[in-house]
Amino acid sequence: MRVTLSLALAALLLAGCSNMNRTQQRALSGGAIGAAGGAAVGALTGGSLLTGALLGGAGGAAIGAVTAR
Repeated sequence: MRVTLSLALAALLLAGCSNMNRTQQRALSGGAIGAAGGAAVGALTGGSLLTGALLGGAGGAAIGAVTAR
């Protein structure tokens, strides 16, 4: 039951991304990549995972939005 609910939630979340323009798509993907990278750096350096993910996500989203053409 938990797996089914998780898959349904993931499908609903992804369906919300279908009408995004290029700038929005780049900001979202940049934020996701930045959050993952920030959390990884935080884990490797002994820092806070949450702080690393927040800072990386914000930076990645900003750079993704700025670099979209």
